[in-house]
Amino acid sequence: MGLEGMVSKRRGSPYRSGPSDSWVKTKCWEVGDFQLLGLKREPGKQTVGLMAREGKYAGPATIALTKQMRERLLQRVQKGRAAPQGLPSAVTSSDVEWLKPGITARVRYLRGEAKLSHASLQDFRDED
Repeated sequence: MGLEGMVSKRRGSPYRSGPSDSWVKTKCWEVGDFQLLGLKREPGKQTVGLMAREGKYAGPATIALTKQMRERLLQRVQKGRAAPQGLPSAVTSSDVEWLKPGITARVRYLRGEAKLSHASLQDFRDED
């Protein structure tokens, strides 16, 4: 059905706001391939990758890679490269490091959203 998840509850338990063991949400995840456009690194925050699918911006994904894979990815940053065309203005800030074209990333994300939600970059490959 393409839903984000489902909610389960104990039989006979009334709804109460706030955390509860009686009502549990189970999220549905998908894994897909996206183009990795750039990296946004901010002090004290996790590094995120800016992702696109079929040439359209899809959203950010947290970088969930080993140290060795992160270093390999950082070698693909192109200093002085301009932002690709067609991205939202909020994404094209000066603190984004743009990558060379041709990097495909495997991303795990929450199903049922128009843009990536709760996404994490799991792996990547260079198409060159």
